[in-house]
Amino acid sequence: MLLAIDAGNTQTVIGVYDGEELRHMWRIATNKNHTSDELRLKLMPLLSSEGIGADGLGGAALASVVPQLTHGWRSALRKLVGADPLVCTADSAGEELFPTTYANPAEIGADRVADAVAARALYGQPVVVVDFGTATNIEVVDRDGAFAGGVIAPGVETSASALFSHANRLSAIELEDPHTAIGGNTAQAIQAGIVYGEADRVDGLVRRIFDQLGYEAPVVATGGLASRVAPLSRTITHVNKELTLEGLRRIYEARG
Repeated sequence: MLLAIDAGNTQTVIGVYDGEELRHMWRIATNKNHTSDELRLKLMPLLSSEGIGADGLGGAALASVVPQLTHGWRSALRKLVGADPLVCTADSAGEELFPTTYANPAEIGADRVADAVAARALYGQPVVVVDFGTATNIEVVDRDGAFAGGVIAPGVETSASALFSHANRLSAIELEDPHTAIGGNTAQAIQAGIVYGEADRVDGLVRRIFDQLGYEAPVVATGGLASRVAPLSRTITHVNKELTLEGLRRIYEARG
């Protein structure tokens, strides 16, 4: 079995693959101060809860956008699995899985690489990915199959946290569909601004991308808030919350 880790700034997603099937998935908070031993100790109870021991793992793949945790995760996975994990980068994905016209491929985040690899394989080319995380990332794969670049913007919860921290009279609320664009109370007004605002921002950016490309493409939403924002969007056509893990699996299999 393959252990796949998507280490983000706010949350870390852990998946276990048996062949091509994602058998288990967990989403935990990211702690940037954790050591390699602490990371390994967080993994072990999750795995054991499903009857998975270290001897049942044949390898590991890591996508990390947290530089201070990348080394710790590599060490933790090496100790757990008994071999170096595949660390996702544009270079490790390779030209066949991840062709790109990006000026400096080394700058491309591991999550963006994995998303693009999986989306291209699952939905064809061209394809656009919207990843709702600490940042809202939009990745563009053009009709030639190349990663052309995209957009990086503050994420939903990042924007909300900034608002609540700077506006003393506004309290944090649940980020969900208020079912009204005209907020009848403060909570609804904030939800309309943040949730509808995010959906409309994505739609506006995607339309600009289509205009620049000269053609349209499937738009795949992923990330922790994908299921909340996608139904409110007019351009998102698919939701796949396992997209990053699937990209890691495909890169690992290609390089294994």
